Amino acid sequence: MVEKKIVKKIAPKTEIKAPEVVEQKAYVVPETPIEVEEIGDVDISEEIAKSIKEAAGKPDRYYEAIGRRKTAVARIRLYTKGDKEFIVNEMPYTQYFQTIEDRESAVSSMKKMKCLDKFRITVKVQGGGHRAQAEAIRHGTARVLVDFNANFRKRLRKAGFLTRDPRMRERKKFGLKRARKSPQWAKR
Repeated sequence: MVEKKIVKKIAPKTEIKAPEVVEQKAYVVPETPIEVEEIGDVDISEEIAKSIKEAAGKPDRYYEAIGRRKTAVARIRLYTKGDKEFIVNEMPYTQYFQTIEDRESAVSSMKKMKCLDKFRITVKVQGGGHRAQAEAIRHGTARVLVDFNANFRKRLRKAGFLTRDPRMRERKKFGLKRARKSPQWAKR
């Protein structure tokens, strides 16, 4: 009988390197506490705390909604406090929209509810053309008014301002000039 030796091949040992240590700066906290004057009146300290909060700038409460049309997207914020103005991309809407039709379309949902001069509205709109942007703003302002007051829903729905217009540009197809236009046919 022949004996066979079994030989195991062992892979060479690889050195495991420790991860590199990145030096981070630590902020040193003073060991001595900061001296605070004690005020006998609690009312005075509350007034000081209130003035600090006001100085820090408490953010205004607002309602937010998004309106869309074609490729235009409008983010609308409705503030209950502040100047009563309608601002589109940091410009008054009358200056942003050049045509009367676009201006009227942008604020039509506000006019429908007679709220145009009662709120401060800021709009960030991008994409699409001016007409699509105006209709996206109309859609968004209608949505934000419903968030503000649910009773507005019925009138805005009836006017058609809450429905997103689904009509989009049809995509270009392979082998065609546009979505449906075919290349010119030649007999020979």
